[in-house]
Amino acid sequence: MTTQDVYAKLKSLGIELPAAGAPAAAYVMSAQTGNTVLLSGHIAKRDGKVWAGKLGGGISTEEGREAARAVAIDLIATLHAHTGDLNRVTRIVKVMSLVNSTLEFTEQHLVTNGASELFVEVFGDAGKHARSAFGVAQIPLGACVEIELIAEVR
Repeated sequence: MTTQDVYAKLKSLGIELPAAGAPAAAYVMSAQTGNTVLLSGHIAKRDGKVWAGKLGGGISTEEGREAARAVAIDLIATLHAHTGDLNRVTRIVKVMSLVNSTLEFTEQHLVTNGASELFVEVFGDAGKHARSAFGVAQIPLGACVEIELIAEVR
């Protein structure tokens, strides 16, 4: 369970949630079964545009971490839109990260830390989650990172 107000924590981190995104194809941004909320993959954006590129091919690990953090903020915005109150989130259960990578790039886990660390900053112990981080040949629209999330709510 979160021990402090999530919105106060976001404010203290200087994070203003954007409007939740809309689906770009035949799917919904979130679905719920019981107390489990599943969020569709969100792609990295910078200044409102797709953050395109390939890790190991022009985008550094540190830039990838920043992209993953930006995706996490968008995921939190979608979670807010779905729940109506982020204080209802009892656990970030699972994060799956796809990192658009060259064959030689092997730091997908470090890129994904940009999102994982933010979830812990925002939700405290409830932000600690299981995780997978994959290197992939391409992501829709050429985005450098895509992340999906599973959360538990009350």
